[in-house]
Amino acid sequence: MKSNNFLVNRILPLFIFMCSVIVLSAQSYDTSYENKIKEYTTDERFLPPMLAKMPLQKGIPSPLDHFGSIIGAPGVMHHSEEIYGYFRKLSEVSSKVKMEQIATSEEGRPINLITISSEKNIKKLKRYKDIMARLADPRNTDSKTAEKLIKEGKTIYFLNGAMHSGEMGSPEALMELSYRLIADKSEDYSNILENCIVLINPVSEPDGRDKQVDWYYRYTKDRKEYDDGFRRVAPYWGKYVYHDNNRDGLQISQEITKAIFKIYFDWHPNVMLDLHESVPLLYISTGTGPYNENIDPITVGEWQTIANHELTIFSAQGLPGVFEWAFYDGWWPGYGIWVANNHNSVGRFFETFGNAGANTYLRDISKAKFAGDLVTSREWYRPDPSTGKLYWSARNNINYTETGVLASLQYAANNKNMLLRNFYQKSVNGTNFSKINETKMFVIPEKQRDPVMAAYLVNQLRRQGIEVHKVNNLKREYVVLLDQPYSRFAYDLLTEQKYRADAKFPPYDAIAWTLGYMYGVDLQKSDSLKYSTDELSLLNKNIVYSGKVTGDGSDFIINYKAQAPVLSGLYAAANQYNDFESEILDSVTIAGTDTLQTGSLILKGLTSKQANDWAEKYGIDLLAKNITGENSRGIQLPKIAVFHSWTNTQAEGWVRFTMEQKGIPFTSIDKDDLKNGKLKSRFDVIIIPHQGGDLSYFVNGLDDRFGPMPYTKTAEFPSHGYPDSTEDMTGGPGLDGLNNLKTFVRDGGILVPLANSAAIIADAGIGKEVSSFSPGGLFHPGSIVSAKARNAKSPILYGYPDIFHLFKGNGKLLATEKYDRDLMVLQYGTKPLKDEVEYTGKILGQKKMEEKELNKTKTEKSDTTEVKKEKEPKYVLSGMVKNEDAIVGQGAIFNVPLGKGNVVFFTFNPLNRYLNHHDSSLLWNVLINWDHL
Repeated sequence: MKSNNFLVNRILPLFIFMCSVIVLSAQSYDTSYENKIKEYTTDERFLPPMLAKMPLQKGIPSPLDHFGSIIGAPGVMHHSEEIYGYFRKLSEVSSKVKMEQIATSEEGRPINLITISSEKNIKKLKRYKDIMARLADPRNTDSKTAEKLIKEGKTIYFLNGAMHSGEMGSPEALMELSYRLIADKSEDYSNILENCIVLINPVSEPDGRDKQVDWYYRYTKDRKEYDDGFRRVAPYWGKYVYHDNNRDGLQISQEITKAIFKIYFDWHPNVMLDLHESVPLLYISTGTGPYNENIDPITVGEWQTIANHELTIFSAQGLPGVFEWAFYDGWWPGYGIWVANNHNSVGRFFETFGNAGANTYLRDISKAKFAGDLVTSREWYRPDPSTGKLYWSARNNINYTETGVLASLQYAANNKNMLLRNFYQKSVNGTNFSKINETKMFVIPEKQRDPVMAAYLVNQLRRQGIEVHKVNNLKREYVVLLDQPYSRFAYDLLTEQKYRADAKFPPYDAIAWTLGYMYGVDLQKSDSLKYSTDELSLLNKNIVYSGKVTGDGSDFIINYKAQAPVLSGLYAAANQYNDFESEILDSVTIAGTDTLQTGSLILKGLTSKQANDWAEKYGIDLLAKNITGENSRGIQLPKIAVFHSWTNTQAEGWVRFTMEQKGIPFTSIDKDDLKNGKLKSRFDVIIIPHQGGDLSYFVNGLDDRFGPMPYTKTAEFPSHGYPDSTEDMTGGPGLDGLNNLKTFVRDGGILVPLANSAAIIADAGIGKEVSSFSPGGLFHPGSIVSAKARNAKSPILYGYPDIFHLFKGNGKLLATEKYDRDLMVLQYGTKPLKDEVEYTGKILGQKKMEEKELNKTKTEKSDTTEVKKEKEPKYVLSGMVKNEDAIVGQGAIFNVPLGKGNVVFFTFNPLNRYLNHHDSSLLWNVLINWDHL
């Protein structure tokens, strides 16, 4: 017994110590780096033991070696080329690192992908890609083969940084993390490299990164307090899109999104983690729900499992203020990283606590709440809350980000087989979806109002990896079968969304996206297989609808149905063909055996070849005919301006992007243009895109006590001054600018404010017949709803039926007195306002005979109405609206004359995120008919 105690108490500890010495001798540490980490971390509780040691490996430069300062050093932020320069250096000195350019940003900067794994794995990357591709489609991989591939394969783990440019810490953290991965020889790091292939997109929005770093050095580096009212972020990030670059996952319109999608379909990562900054101190995404109903339940379980693991590691490392659940919901499928959730992988994100730079500030979080609870409260989802005030540094942020990522990578390495097996099983579930779902297929019929948009829908589905078949014996009929790996996502995109009205917390974003509605494409949902596989052919390339010319004559007629490409084609023809003219019919016209509907267009001055070329390019069918212009008027295409403020360029960026994509020429203007006046001499139409705030915010702009604040390109700040520039961002158009807008309209201009901007312009008294209001109790998150024409003869509604649908989000409405309701062009829903319901009671003072005659007439009308009455469509077609009675009957579009011009108020956004293409033609109608409203 004594000898056993001696062995345990003396020999075993000595053996462990000797092993430790051997291990330590194999790994050197950089004490200078470690001391700086401690110095820049504001409290020991913010420094986890797992990051306290910094490995040192000969031949591999640490960030301190490369930059001369550690990551998270005060006052230091790096531009995209500096970040790529460091990764380039790592790839040159380490066989564990590979860097390749995968895309180019809108402004010409590279978007690079970093791959890190063991030397052995790096040599076999093509093989591991192939394994994931085979697991992604169980129709070609049976379960026995899949199990072999699972054992051979590796977890593919993708990390995305700097999507939102004002959230500046993630590219910095990813540089240090990458160094640790290749320089640290410990078992934990070796296990990650052996079992994982780590993909890193460190600067997913390089245009915005460089603008924001320049902004930090130009304006905020010397700020002493965080909450001092000074703007922390640059006015532009990407060329077009600001924060909404993380709402582009359905459109795939921006280069940042295209790059993320390319990475996904090249690699099929098991897990994709997007690194954000917004809430204290770190949030791990699981969401409060309701969860998107079409996400595989396995994925929902993986969200929880991985988050719980990470939360446990944070707790074990002693880091306070980490939580899950209480932020975000899990419904909207259009976030960039949701390419993973939509395609049988796992998409997730962190939100750390950033200072929009590398300064240390005293931050007060004592009043911050999520899901109704203070962030300082201990909850089941937040086991170790922070104090209400804290000194927060860039290094603190780095520590939290790296800890979370390392915890997640450890989980991925230790659970490789389970992650790969789950990925395969979800693909199996997708192929079996039609067996458990009533719907078996979707049909995109040949007959469409706008064949170009039908083709666009087909191509967008294909961009999402969804298979589309063509019906062999029909020219343009297409089918989406629900027996493919991404069946759940196809179903999600093509059916109506039914958001729970009893959800405990408000949705994080829009709640409806049904693509048939959004694009104005008719769809048929079939509970049987309408076509056999022999009647179908899988599309292997995008389709194009080419318009054709039929008939005989020198004029070319468009049977107008609000087709999206018409305005684009008109501008192109006017620019390309010297003799081109166009006219529009303001009434139904009989031309021989053809009946031309109101709004039909006549193209003149084209040769037959030019007409054929034009029709083919723009996908618009033309009827060749000789027609007199008795009921027509000439179209004079307008000179267009798009206004932007310096406070919010989000929605304005989408307008610019849309118009550039459509080839619609415009000039971008700002507050100085409004103040300078003489607007009608330059423009016919001014569009004011949606923007937040009230009239005072619009008039006054950025606080001028911080001015002047140039946004100009200089040698020191070369990324600024684009896509627009100014010598001073502060201030707004002022009252003079508003008066100049009113003068513009009085002189014959058309002012078109969209969504909240409509309320701002109404509050400014430009179009005094309307006023803004917020209906009590109305809750209207982005949903697809019905609308009804109030003035069916208005050119704004040309090409649309009397009742149709549109996309509407939360926001103020406009109202008029009853005697001005003729200004209402379009209403929400189909029922009248309460004060418009016809009176059916008795009328005192009428003579008996008159009363009898009146009652007889009413009875006859009532009988006629009862026979012809059709079922009215419900208001909400996709999504959810609470207290919809508060909006039904209210105006969606108003056309208010002022002097020689008009103000056309859109109380919704017809150019929302390049998604609701069906609605955009309402705005195009305003532009086509601007001088005849």
